[in-house]
Amino acid sequence: MKKRILVTGGAGFIGSHLCERLLNDGHEVICLDNYFTGSKENIIHLLENPYFELIRHDVTMPFFIEVDEIYNLACPASPIHYQYNPIKTIKTSVMGAINMLGLAKRINAKVLQASTSEVYGDPFVHPQSEDYWGNCNPIGPRSCYDEGKRCAESLFVNYKVQNNVRIKIQRIFNTYGPNMHPYDGRVVSNFIVQALKNEDITIYGDGSQTRSFCYVDDMVEAMIRLMDTQDDFTGPVNTGNPNEFTIKELAEKVIKITGASSKIVYKSLPEDDPKQRQPNIDLAQKMLNWEPHIQLQEGLEKTVAYFKKNVS
Repeated sequence: MKKRILVTGGAGFIGSHLCERLLNDGHEVICLDNYFTGSKENIIHLLENPYFELIRHDVTMPFFIEVDEIYNLACPASPIHYQYNPIKTIKTSVMGAINMLGLAKRINAKVLQASTSEVYGDPFVHPQSEDYWGNCNPIGPRSCYDEGKRCAESLFVNYKVQNNVRIKIQRIFNTYGPNMHPYDGRVVSNFIVQALKNEDITIYGDGSQTRSFCYVDDMVEAMIRLMDTQDDFTGPVNTGNPNEFTIKELAEKVIKITGASSKIVYKSLPEDDPKQRQPNIDLAQKMLNWEPHIQLQEGLEKTVAYFKKNVS
């Protein structure tokens, strides 16, 4: 059945892949973006599709449209971008959630919130499961993003309780792939760009901190599966790749794939940077019948190929 679907942040990294996938699945897609971190380049090839519509709009302002489903992805997601204008980041998370929930309430649409593993902060529990409440610094340099997303989750739950809005909450762990902004400060894009330029690869801390990296196609599949679940399942649900790597291992893989002559250099760890990040995906496996299929080596090869074409 063809659905009319709104994707906020649709010109961003994950959003652009979601828009393309939804179009390929036969739906009509309205992409909303203010280009704060998104790029028209990510979705320009979709403009010739008669079922794709692009609207420049900021989700902190009300928006009115008739759709069947809403994917709320609008928010800067890398530390460089969300710390550049922290008040704007909080407004995007909180006001954006209020505006999309209000829209969903008015038109009886189903709405998915792209939340984040950052709601767990620097965790004491490892790996992180959905029943863990997290360890966040509410006044630290990352709080604009962490607490904004935590507040958005609370808004979603309360709109369901109070107004019976049909909600889904997805906690997205580290995701990478084509359409990443080359200078967004995220570890995968940082390392690839530095390696392609044969520059020193910068590791913050001693490189022993861990991350779990999920390729973007797997993440989009999880989103769609979550949206398609029965209304009584709201989440939150972790989606990410449970295979854990140290940052040093990631750097070494990137150097090998690119054939770079880069050396690894170490700098001090930023404040509140999580030392471990690994999802427990038992709930996603049970409720979505989902697990990632593209592992780090294959995903990095695809991502390096994209950056080779797009980074000079």
